[in-house]
Amino acid sequence: MGSLRWQKKIISGFKDTLYLDLENPRDLAKLQDPLVFLESNKHLLICIDEVQRTPEIFQVFRSYLDSTNRTGQLLLLGSASRDLIRQSSETLAGRISYVEIGPFNALEVGDYQKLWLHGGYPVSYALEQTLSFDWRINYIRTFLERDIPQLGFNIPAETLKRFWTMLAHLNGSVLNQSTLAASMGVSVPTIKNYLDILEGAFVIRRLKPFHTKTKKRLVKSPKIYIRDSGLIHCLLGIESHNDLLGHPALGNSFEVFVIESILQKYPRHQASFYRSSSGAEIDLVLEKGQNKIAIEIKSSSAPTLTQGFYEALKVIQPSQAFVIALVDSAFPIKDDVWVHSLKSFLAL
Repeated sequence: MGSLRWQKKIISGFKDTLYLDLENPRDLAKLQDPLVFLESNKHLLICIDEVQRTPEIFQVFRSYLDSTNRTGQLLLLGSASRDLIRQSSETLAGRISYVEIGPFNALEVGDYQKLWLHGGYPVSYALEQTLSFDWRINYIRTFLERDIPQLGFNIPAETLKRFWTMLAHLNGSVLNQSTLAASMGVSVPTIKNYLDILEGAFVIRRLKPFHTKTKKRLVKSPKIYIRDSGLIHCLLGIESHNDLLGHPALGNSFEVFVIESILQKYPRHQASFYRSSSGAEIDLVLEKGQNKIAIEIKSSSAPTLTQGFYEALKVIQPSQAFVIALVDSAFPIKDDVWVHSLKSFLAL
């Protein structure tokens, strides 16, 4: 069940397609003169995978698209970085749209517990426990030793792995770049560069703090998350569900698992967290126009809420408030707050 199966499944619903994998030397050779190749196959939808390997080709794409003036000519797949996206958007302005294909979420697969443990990368999810863990070990190694250098960054793989592992231990914490710099023995600007690289490769998320016009003193630094729970577990050596249940990272692991699934459902909402200097806190706030949704996340089958949660609700004044927990069915609790499982919430 290699990744090629999933890429080809994406284009299976289209007629008259041609697939190129730029990690395959034969396919890469076909693009020695890319404009000739594209024009020879202009009647097809051309799907080019691992396009990040040849960023210079975007200038050719522009000439080709302008000459044919037809929609739906190219489908570009690959490991994106923000720099690559910026370059492509500048080169292909008005000619390209983007779809971020995130890992599986709780509505897309049948085994909720397996998804949480293995993470949402298709191959990792599909494999049995030991093979999945081995796959993630190899994925991390390949990402650091090959993908990061291909994106133009010259940082030793062991250094970045150490930093990534440190973030796994701090997952869900408010970011303190000075503390990270001291722990790594580097400067704060270097830490910022590492964070930018990992965020640009879409493997970490900096969740911004909620802002309000009230006089409440709020935390101003973002929270830091590794976006895939399976990678967190691999970096922390958590192989089984029983290992996870007994690990200090349990709560933060469930938190990022829930947040990433929810943000796939609400891609147009602004996401933040609320925390005041007095400790009042809500894990996730979604905003779109005047509509606000407040979400607290509990890795418990019998969740309880602190007074700080209700104090935060008074400041945020959401239209809806939820608790996502390890429950079997939804039920209301105090002040019209509803408790849901992740699946039942995503199904609303």
